Amino acid sequence: MNTLTAVLLLVAVIVLALLGYAAARPDTFRVERTIHIEAAPETVFAQIDDFRRWSAWSPYEKRDPAMKRAFDGPASGLGAVYGWSGNNKVGEGRMEIVRSAPASRIEIRLDFVRPFEAHNTAEFTLAPQAGGTEVRWAMHGPSPYLSKLMGIFIDMDKMIGKDFETGLAGLKAVAER
Repeated sequence: MNTLTAVLLLVAVIVLALLGYAAARPDTFRVERTIHIEAAPETVFAQIDDFRRWSAWSPYEKRDPAMKRAFDGPASGLGAVYGWSGNNKVGEGRMEIVRSAPASRIEIRLDFVRPFEAHNTAEFTLAPQAGGTEVRWAMHGPSPYLSKLMGIFIDMDKMIGKDFETGLAGLKAVAER
């Protein structure tokens, strides 16, 4: 066996091992972050339950000042819809509040159109806690094979988690004013 054949065989084994490893990864993902906010649950809830207020704290709103936004349905709560289309940093998609339990929980159906099609769920859970509110922001959904493969090289928890940390810090600043 010559050197070129050995190198090609080694590369093929590595590629097959990576493909197999990706296939064995979980079929779903979950990212979540938590923060304590020195404000009543009702105050924090009002900032999340109304998509028009997200521009004050969401990290995604600041990535494309020219982003096109469309709101539909009620101003807040169950059935409120927010659609966006922007640059490559924000892509295009739609969010709809599918569950709104005052001062405690908001569940959002999150549909991305580009840069990649994806259908996930975002959840905000609020719990009264000594002098304020503990807020948990989570996102979960299916992890198709391509996502599993990309996940070998890109840590989604760190990438999305940083955005959640930034957003929760912004939410804290707004709610504590």
